[in-house]
Amino acid sequence: MKLSTINASNYGIYFNASGFVFLNELLWKTNYSKIFVLTDSNTNRCCLALFLSEITADIPLEIIEIEAGETFKNLQTCEQVWYALSELEADRKSLLISLGGGVVTDLGGFVASTYMRGIDFLNVPTSLLAMVDASVGGKTGVDLGVLKNQIGVINNPLGVIIDSRFLETLPGEELRSGMAEMFKHGLIQSEVYWQKMLNLSNLTLDDLDMLIYESVVIKNKVVMQDPTEKGLRKTLNFGHTLGHAIESYCLENENRQKLLHGEAIAIGMILAAFLSVQKLNFSSVKCDEIKSAFSNYFEKQYFTVEEIAEIINLMKFDKKNSHGNINFVLLEDFAKPKINCLVENGLIYRAFDYYSN
Repeated sequence: MKLSTINASNYGIYFNASGFVFLNELLWKTNYSKIFVLTDSNTNRCCLALFLSEITADIPLEIIEIEAGETFKNLQTCEQVWYALSELEADRKSLLISLGGGVVTDLGGFVASTYMRGIDFLNVPTSLLAMVDASVGGKTGVDLGVLKNQIGVINNPLGVIIDSRFLETLPGEELRSGMAEMFKHGLIQSEVYWQKMLNLSNLTLDDLDMLIYESVVIKNKVVMQDPTEKGLRKTLNFGHTLGHAIESYCLENENRQKLLHGEAIAIGMILAAFLSVQKLNFSSVKCDEIKSAFSNYFEKQYFTVEEIAEIINLMKFDKKNSHGNINFVLLEDFAKPKINCLVENGLIYRAFDYYSN
């Protein structure tokens, strides 16, 4: 299926074959001193060969590999990549291509934006989550300990290349993790898209391509109107206030199963839907629909009262907070999000009860 290029702020989002046409033209026309490909251990093994097979420009590429996983999305890994760039004689006329999931595109963009005060970079996302969310919108950064994305900058790539062939290498749980963000795009922007996401039986590759395309269109539309997250872009954080806190809590506790980003955000969206019923009179029927939809794809997790208290405490580090307030994104209706909502802790405990039952 041929999909049109999406024009973002000052770069293009290219799909399938058109992405490599763009990349090869860029490499032929631009006199880069050095070209680097950042991968992690998984994408080096599963995706690099496909990527290299599409490069027609006869230009040497240097591969830099990092460890895979959220636990390595930190300043220590950045330092290793900065040193690698320096030792390989990268200068300000170098290009960094981030080939990987959200960890690689987030970290790679931050490394490129800060190395020698900024070098060119582009994203080739290989996970569904990175395709529909992490690689689009210019947010780059790393975690501070277990606190998500506390260090970073907003800086756009030269382009984003989305090729669904890379998804053939993904395990099922990684696909589901990306789907959570696609569901979210429907909830905050398009009930029609939400309904499409509910009907995923007999999904073909063309169907998936179109769903990815529509999801990126939704996110890009929001980002274009509010690139630096002063207002509307905050709606993209629906489910993330509690979801990020849950993800961080599970990362730092050895007795808890580690959750993928989308798994934690799915829980966060169910909790936020319940809070929306209580605070904004969101339909309880639609709230139950959201809970039912996510229960079809994500295993239910259980949290003790003590664990919930620790999760609530972690929410104070959320980037949407200001003036000592924890700000939630809630729903008045499908496609009618409201930002900067305040929620008392007692309701959060009730939301966990709703999620667990």
